[in-house]
Amino acid sequence: MIRKLMLLLAAGLALLVLAFALAGWRLHVALNQPLQLESERLVEVQPGDTPGGMLNRLEAEGVLDGAFWLRLYWRFNLSGEALHSGEYRLTPQQSVRDMLGLWLRGEVVQYSLTLVEGWSFRQVRTALARQEKLEQSLAGLDDKALMAKLGLPGASPEGRFFPDTYRYVRGMSDLDLLKQARSRLDQVLEEEWGKRAEGLPYREPYDALIMASMVEKETGVAEERGQIAGVFVRRLRSGMRLQTDPTVIFGLGERYKGNLTRAHLLEATPYNTYTIDGMPPTPIALAGREAIHAALNPVAGKSLYFVARGDGSHVFSENLEQHNRAVREYQLKRRADYRSSPAPK
Repeated sequence: MIRKLMLLLAAGLALLVLAFALAGWRLHVALNQPLQLESERLVEVQPGDTPGGMLNRLEAEGVLDGAFWLRLYWRFNLSGEALHSGEYRLTPQQSVRDMLGLWLRGEVVQYSLTLVEGWSFRQVRTALARQEKLEQSLAGLDDKALMAKLGLPGASPEGRFFPDTYRYVRGMSDLDLLKQARSRLDQVLEEEWGKRAEGLPYREPYDALIMASMVEKETGVAEERGQIAGVFVRRLRSGMRLQTDPTVIFGLGERYKGNLTRAHLLEATPYNTYTIDGMPPTPIALAGREAIHAALNPVAGKSLYFVARGDGSHVFSENLEQHNRAVREYQLKRRADYRSSPAPK
């Protein structure tokens, strides 16, 4: 009887060992199987999705086998690990183990949007609306309502966002990205304001941002930004009008068709620096760090005028006589490929 019992116990233990070995083998196969894909595929994990639910879904879609064993593996080996929502890029070269590694590390697919120096806010909104992976929460809102959502009720949106490349994942909204760009601008402006030169004609950082936007629109030549800012600052100090074409163009809005006329220069708008004293009421474009730095650290000198050569650079003059000579040389006899700003890269 005892011997029979021992035999049964041994047989049971053997079966248990065999079962564990079989389970281990099935789990090994399930983890190391290649994903059954013919091409790259994006799989979205939504908030609230569980690892088990995702594995069942992928098995039902024919991407993998053995979801039961994989659920057991996650429960006993990865319990408590978060499953980050977002999109995951799966490829035919990956195994199920590779996929689980992506989930554990939260390596969701990232997209990017670049806000460009010199852009108007209208261009920013157009670029945001073209991002298919961004949740479009601002459609139908005017600029005033949009700024209220950003916590800046009554503020102009022009120039309030920092031009840079921003990364985002599926599920983020256009408002989320604008919040990043606004926060980044506040950071850069604060840093540069702390390193400003003495005696500048600005009451607050926002004034410097307005100046930086004009510098940004006047030149893309890095070494000229400080000189342009120097001319504008000296004009402000002496009571001269800034007389910069980009402000006139901004004030015209969609009425500007590419040709700035004498009538435009005489037209009274809040932004026409040929007719108003001082600076315009708001920035006219997105300003990068270099333009902000130039506005806060203008190059010293005596020049009060500048005119575009036609290759993107400018000639600077100390008096009206010199300036008129430069105008005759570079403006009245324009070269065929004349450009007031550098050619796009």
